[in-house]
Amino acid sequence: MNVLITCGPTWVAIDDVRVISNHSTGQMGHLMAHQFAARGARVTLIEGPVTHAWVGQSVKVIKYQFFDELVQVLKTELRKKYDMVVHAAAVSDFKVAKIVKGKIASAKSLSLTLIPTPKLIEGIKKIAPKIFLVGFKFKPYLNTRRVAQETRALFDKAHCDLVVANSIQDGYRGFIVDKEGHILAKATNKKILAKSLVKNIVGAQFIAPAKGRHK
Repeated sequence: MNVLITCGPTWVAIDDVRVISNHSTGQMGHLMAHQFAARGARVTLIEGPVTHAWVGQSVKVIKYQFFDELVQVLKTELRKKYDMVVHAAAVSDFKVAKIVKGKIASAKSLSLTLIPTPKLIEGIKKIAPKIFLVGFKFKPYLNTRRVAQETRALFDKAHCDLVVANSIQDGYRGFIVDKEGHILAKATNKKILAKSLVKNIVGAQFIAPAKGRHK
């Protein structure tokens, strides 16, 4: 089983020195890489500029920092023979309309025009139509009754097979959702959620259990 995982934040440049980023740590991607590798999968981790990089020999790591770098790496890897993509990276939703060459002077106030970036997850199955795709949806505050509604677009537009919905309401909460909007598992801990995700995939026979592979 060949698994491709993206994780971590994504930078977009303001000038040659400054960037816009986000709070992603890459922890969820690391936890899932551990779980898949423990099941005997061959894992490739596309890792953004995380605070603590992956340590270990069991996983192949490809680094990126900027949005455009992630675009190119993802396209290249998707043309290889992967069975599954877990797209957990916190991809930049916006980029600066015009990047300034050099360094912007800091002596006065600054206004930036931001424009939307393409939704990378919506292009994954255009390159690899048969791949099993797990998408992620983050909402700071997510009502359990709205999980199916909030994840619907990822099934309709990106053709995900499973979606993980994350929230920080009253501490961390995560939900694994299928195409029918059913919540397959939920957790208040990222490690438990990562284990549940792999368990659900094993149950669906997309990856072999530890004792042997399905033919």
